[in-house]
Amino acid sequence: MAGSTIKRGSKPKQARKNANKSVKPKVKRKVRRLSWFDKFIRTLPITEANLQKIFTASVFAILFFSIIIVINAMGVPKQVYAQYAAWSARVGFEVKSVEILGMKEVDELKVYNMIFQSEDLSMPMIDIEKIRTDIIQNGWVEDVRVTRRLPDTLVVEVVERQPIAIWQHDGKYSLVDRNGIVLEDVVQSNYLGLPLIAGEGANDKIKNLDELLSEAPALKPQVIGAKWVGNRRWDIIFKTGETLSLPEGEKIAAEALLNFAKMDGINRLLDRDIVRIDFRDPKRAYLQVKNKDAKKNLSDIADNGGSI
Repeated sequence: MAGSTIKRGSKPKQARKNANKSVKPKVKRKVRRLSWFDKFIRTLPITEANLQKIFTASVFAILFFSIIIVINAMGVPKQVYAQYAAWSARVGFEVKSVEILGMKEVDELKVYNMIFQSEDLSMPMIDIEKIRTDIIQNGWVEDVRVTRRLPDTLVVEVVERQPIAIWQHDGKYSLVDRNGIVLEDVVQSNYLGLPLIAGEGANDKIKNLDELLSEAPALKPQVIGAKWVGNRRWDIIFKTGETLSLPEGEKIAAEALLNFAKMDGINRLLDRDIVRIDFRDPKRAYLQVKNKDAKKNLSDIADNGGSI
């Protein structure tokens, strides 16, 4: 029987055939992942074209102000700086409009005139700090912020003081804010909705008075005025004509006012022909009435549980 001879080291024909076949590597498809910045851009409510315009304008603005800073740092002569400012005005960087925000009591026309009367209106030459200082001189202005909006607009943001009372002093009437700052002199009848305060230095104590009256919110709307007596205590005046004399000291005065508010809530002391209620004595309140009948009625109230 003829046998087949297999040489050592040789492979079967089928094995060699399979080995000769080229093995193609598996190619994985790469999935592009969005960066956090791309995701953020896609959430913005603006198109990519508009975003590009904003970016370009921002870069130009940064470059513009960087040039100003470098020029100042290098100590460039005023003549050269003036030429640069003139060039800036020619290319459009010149104040042509002023936007004023938050201004009600202050005359806006004065602010416009103040800015446009400047010798040089080019953006680099506008003295922002001087404009701010001039505006804040007005008593109504508590704070002001002036900024450039390129290419041709100044933005003036004003925070005005709020009048809280009318201060009667030296024969005149002045509006004051919570910190006692005098805003302007007025005719009292023009501001009947504000309480009238009187007494030397009463304006400096207006914040203390406001906090005191806030302790009795039910009484506060009924107060039309107050007098700072002897630079140490308050007399409170009500719409119905009564005067409540409070003791000296913030804490003791607040306790006395609360006590009066409770008594008025129970016994209705206001609008009862009373002229003055004196709470300066911590142990007892004293009343000044218009007639004997009124005094008798109030005595009855005391007998029925009122601490009078």
